[in-house]
Amino acid sequence: MIVEYEDYKTRIGALKPQLDTIRRAMKLDEVSEEIDRLQKESEADGFWNDQKNSQKVLQRLKQLKNKRDSFQKMESRYEDLGTLCEMAIEEDDISLLPELEAEFSSFATDLETTRLATMLSGEYDSANAILSFHPGAGGTEAQDWTEMLYRMYTRWAERHGYKYTILDYLDGEEAGIKSATIRIDGENAYGYLKSESGVHRLVRISPFDASGRRQTSFAAVEVMPEITDTSEIELRDEDIEMQVYRSSGAGGQKVNKTSSAVRLIHKPTGIVVSSQVERSHFQNLENCKEMLRAKLAEIKEREHLEKISDIKGVQMKIDFGSAIRSYVFMPYTLAKDQRTGFENGNISAVMDGDIDGFINAYLAMKAEA
Repeated sequence: MIVEYEDYKTRIGALKPQLDTIRRAMKLDEVSEEIDRLQKESEADGFWNDQKNSQKVLQRLKQLKNKRDSFQKMESRYEDLGTLCEMAIEEDDISLLPELEAEFSSFATDLETTRLATMLSGEYDSANAILSFHPGAGGTEAQDWTEMLYRMYTRWAERHGYKYTILDYLDGEEAGIKSATIRIDGENAYGYLKSESGVHRLVRISPFDASGRRQTSFAAVEVMPEITDTSEIELRDEDIEMQVYRSSGAGGQKVNKTSSAVRLIHKPTGIVVSSQVERSHFQNLENCKEMLRAKLAEIKEREHLEKISDIKGVQMKIDFGSAIRSYVFMPYTLAKDQRTGFENGNISAVMDGDIDGFINAYLAMKAEA
């Protein structure tokens, strides 16, 4: 008998209580009941008479099925892991050890990720996320860094099977972006991404500096929950100033050149949002209202406020001393989070959307707080 196999048998057994705890936390019995109810509703006569409600039902049904299926896959993997270990013990074959080690490590990591996901119980955690990107001082260099972050988060969304929609986009004069806002649609998108809100710092040899000097750049990322129930965050007409203007910037396919761009100013807080990506003035206005509701909801949750009228204007400082994470390209490669201490030396993978390690470390820190 190879002693390592007995050790793995014990370690695999120790994971079972965690799996059971996750099942209870995910309330899978209730999930199955809701799936059955929504399934019957979707098959009833007249279901498609109310298009808006039918789309909402089908979206919810898809989310619940994904939730149930993902856990069932975890259970199946756990059973397969136990079977592999038993087979290795019976055959007493050392050659199966590397496979067992790899499978155990992968499963344990995914189990911890799933456990952390069950902690997303905040008021808006299950909502879609709205991300806004803003460069700090530094002109083209900072705008290029902002575009790199924009790409990082859209790649993260794609990795997770989430869909993203551009709500606003303004190109930089030479490169990068002056500002952009996107919505990422998916279960718990806001719960995962709210940890990414803050200032991000870049250190690299600037491609825009002919002398090849090392530069430090900053960009801010705002993360807000999408508010689908418009009655939850009321926007009073007397609190809003609307400005209509002509789209600007390099444009390309993202920006429309008519005078349909809209800017909304929320007078009580001084919050300003804008949208110019749609051809329709009405659609840009709807984008702005969506962004404004999201921003007010995020501040209300973060500041633990009872009502929207308690919100005061907040301005994020995009400079030294305020960064939540640093990304170093030279003289070494490292992405390090200042809050959790989590780091990843594979900077290319990070910029390609591999940021789950940072997100999970933040969730774990909050869980222990």
